[in-house]
Amino acid sequence: MPIRRTSGFGGFPHVRISFPGVKLRRLRPSLLFTALCALVLALLVPTPANAASTATATFTKAADWGSGYEARYTITNGTNSAISGWKVEFDLPSGSTIGSYWDALLTKSGQHATFTNRNYNASVAAGASVTFGFLVSGPGAPTNCTVNSGSCSGDTTPGAPSAPGEVSVTGKSDTSLTLSWGPASGTVTGYRVYEGDDVRATVNATSTTISGLAKCSDHTYTVKAYNDVGESAGSAVSGTTSGCTAPDLGKHAAPYLYLGWGNPPDPVTVMNASGIKVFTMAFILAQNGCNPAWDSQRPLKGGVDEQAINKIRAAGGDIIPSIGGWSGNKLGPNCSTPEALAGAYQKVIDAYGLKSIDVDIENTDEFESPAVQDRILGALKIVEQKNPGIQTILTLPTLNSGPNSWGKRLIDRAAELQVPVDIWSIMPFNFSGHSDMYGNTVKSSEGLKEALKTAFKWTDAVAYSHMGISGMNGRSDVGEITTTAIWTQIRDWSKSKGLARLTFWAVNRDRPGSGTDQTDWQFSKITAGF
Repeated sequence: MPIRRTSGFGGFPHVRISFPGVKLRRLRPSLLFTALCALVLALLVPTPANAASTATATFTKAADWGSGYEARYTITNGTNSAISGWKVEFDLPSGSTIGSYWDALLTKSGQHATFTNRNYNASVAAGASVTFGFLVSGPGAPTNCTVNSGSCSGDTTPGAPSAPGEVSVTGKSDTSLTLSWGPASGTVTGYRVYEGDDVRATVNATSTTISGLAKCSDHTYTVKAYNDVGESAGSAVSGTTSGCTAPDLGKHAAPYLYLGWGNPPDPVTVMNASGIKVFTMAFILAQNGCNPAWDSQRPLKGGVDEQAINKIRAAGGDIIPSIGGWSGNKLGPNCSTPEALAGAYQKVIDAYGLKSIDVDIENTDEFESPAVQDRILGALKIVEQKNPGIQTILTLPTLNSGPNSWGKRLIDRAAELQVPVDIWSIMPFNFSGHSDMYGNTVKSSEGLKEALKTAFKWTDAVAYSHMGISGMNGRSDVGEITTTAIWTQIRDWSKSKGLARLTFWAVNRDRPGSGTDQTDWQFSKITAGF
């Protein structure tokens, strides 16, 4: 950015000297001539640079200081002579930084900045001005400005304030959260507290209480300072109202194990060979109305399923039952009310002392039925109230771009009904015509994240922590191929984003013959690394 100068150099005026009312003593001609010359020179020769104490500097707010744009000073020469080698000094508020592209014209020590016109050494005529600029980011306008040791004057209106200090939840009840934060620097009119795009409070203090919240509900708030110029960047915090024991989400590396199909393997053999500790066991369906049973046939207690669960737990592992699925006679349509459905879920929980349940909602009888969607959500809300600390998972189909209209409805209704589902797990396969299984899995997961953020007003990080991926190893129903290398990419992406769950269908297929080159339990071993 070149220095802009305005010059106004004029010629020397004709000067006539007289001394009214003063009698001069007769001097020798040589002395008189010398005195007259000295007087003329004193009047006509420009004052040196250090006589610039009557110059002024006006700060022009060219852009918001808080956003890091150009700021300008205009130096006006208020002396009777030209100024050269002038210097401007000022202090910036703590936290400000100055861009470096000014070729050493602007130097900074701590918060003290100095601009010396040494590179261009321009001369500023009497009454003329010169303007210079620099890039700055910080919380306010400069202070303590001087020009060649003289005081500056003019507009030093501050920009937007800095972001508030760290926000914390300092109190909670079943229906409220109290927030406190550090003060912002700069000129502050007040603070706005946002939940998503909605302003929940506007205060002058550095704390507030948000009331009217649901019991045991999650919230994320962003606090911003503001003044007449604008609004600061935000400082965020997440909190949960009291009234429940918030579950520890943890992370599930839990491939599906299905004892009713496909030569099911011994789970302990898979555990020892792969490092897997948790299995998602399929499928709990309806038997004789609203009664839970494995595949609608095998009892909860005393059958091969309970025997497998006992073996897994004896080996140091655990299970999550999958309730529902694509086909079969499901509990959702057969249990007529949320209370009845919650009762069926409770029978499964009590049978095995469960820490987590997975409701796999698919097909037209559940996923594409508004009544059944709402019934399932109502039942999960009851289950969470009666079983503090239990983890609830909803598994649903997806497009390669994210949840379809039915999936978005399910998510939106959970937010409207205030159902705190812990993990939303999508099944990113059977896209039909889409062969990039890694790319489409990531794309569909990002679509899920955006749907969760919109519904629950979560940040990216919070949304990811409530997400899961339920893939298909090897060949899918429509011919897509997920190789072990692709599954490793999916696992690593899931870890990097902080997802809560990674699973695949199914351990029964995790051996040669899955549709891709692999060894026994290779997908399970990759998943265990999650």
